Amino acid sequence: MAKLTLRIWILIIVLFLAFLTISPWKSLESGVLIKSVEKNSTAFNEGLQQGMTIKKINNQEIKNTQDYTNAVSNLFLTQENYTKVIIQTSKQEFILFTNSLDLTVSEIPKTKIKTGLDLSGGSRALIKPENISLSSSEISDLISVTSERLNVYGLSDITLRPVKDLEGNNYMLIEIAQASPADLKELVGKQGKFEAKIGNETVFIGGKKDITSVCRNDATCARIETCSQIPEGYACRFSFVVYLSGEAAERHASITSSLNESTENPGYLNKKLDLYLDDNLVDSLLISEELKARATTQVAVSGSGVGATKEEALESTKQSMKKLQTILITGSLPYKLEIVKLDTISPFLGKEFTKNIIYLALVVFIIISVILFIKYRKIKITLSVILTMFSEALITLGIAALIRWNLDAPSIAGIIAGMGTGVNDQIVIIDESISNLQISINERIKRALFIILGAFFTIIAAMLPLFWAGAGMLRGFALTTILTITVGILITRPAFADILKKLQE
Repeated sequence: MAKLTLRIWILIIVLFLAFLTISPWKSLESGVLIKSVEKNSTAFNEGLQQGMTIKKINNQEIKNTQDYTNAVSNLFLTQENYTKVIIQTSKQEFILFTNSLDLTVSEIPKTKIKTGLDLSGGSRALIKPENISLSSSEISDLISVTSERLNVYGLSDITLRPVKDLEGNNYMLIEIAQASPADLKELVGKQGKFEAKIGNETVFIGGKKDITSVCRNDATCARIETCSQIPEGYACRFSFVVYLSGEAAERHASITSSLNESTENPGYLNKKLDLYLDDNLVDSLLISEELKARATTQVAVSGSGVGATKEEALESTKQSMKKLQTILITGSLPYKLEIVKLDTISPFLGKEFTKNIIYLALVVFIIISVILFIKYRKIKITLSVILTMFSEALITLGIAALIRWNLDAPSIAGIIAGMGTGVNDQIVIIDESISNLQISINERIKRALFIILGAFFTIIAAMLPLFWAGAGMLRGFALTTILTITVGILITRPAFADILKKLQE
């Protein structure tokens, strides 16, 4: 039996480590994975965190998302009643008394490989401020504010990063799994400027300067008050309490001190508290005469939602309340934003795309195998090339899992391109090893590796501009191509050369 060289052993060890990094046995675990927990919710305050695995709810075993939906669906029949919920995770037990379970869950991933929107579904938006160019530091500030708003809203699997095109323009790229384009347009397509006015004077605005706290997830101060039938269907009304800073309270006292009692609404002042969102009037609230010239730090904010059915109206009202609470907590974005490009992919299409990629890869492997066998007429050489191709793909996926890189369609294309380059390099090594037999096999292999090294630097130079081309949309292709060919140069090409020497011996 031929003795394995150091380079072959390095390949075997790296393959084993890549296999461990990907962790394909995770699919054997049952339960559902917590993707996000809404901040300030009961679940959040009790210690439930993103990344935990739910095993049981009220002693009912949870094996998948369908079990979770069935277990939760009958827990909260009304928003007024609090229910005891016992959640058993893989590590500990949590006991909650709540009227809603503000969690986003998903199936446990089969591997540690993270997939992008092209494979898992969701929405992607390329965003820039209207009529203004931002520096890199200003884009970073915008990303910080936007990230806080999206996290408060409770969306899961959010990726925000700065990107730049070849002209030097800075953009913000947002990717959100399991979100629709409407969600993105509502959250970032508008500045989210909230103002509460009495007449033309501003009492308070959204954000931490004027607002110390916003009641959320507490039925005593944030609730759906009424639902009634209207000609178009149903309409529901919400109300929640906002706690003002001392400065905003004094402003309220100063403005109301000059107001009189309303003749139309006895017991209330003659001007209302008007609520504006992005300069549009969304509601007007009567001000009790008792609050005249009074520095109140507590204000009730209300609004409404409509729907064809009562259930749709309730859901619309909940979403409207959550959006308004979010804007009041985080304040307005520093700029009015423009969505330059908006993409969406359904999870079903992502699964179909993944399946088609696997089928295509099998077809390509078969075609390459047949061509190599016809060319060299040696099954061992053919198998060596194919196994080396698989090795490069596995190691690249292991690195992607290690650095938690989101594999999207361009990234997959980059891996395929890198593997194609690998096959070409291996053919160069084979052809050089069987030509010019007057010199030693070692010299022939060295000459082949020198040719391959020159091609490697050429590809690197070609890939680097793609990090910025299309405002960074091709970054995945460039990165995975560079990763795959680097793995080839450092690990698989030298190992393949030693394997070829063994075969020729």
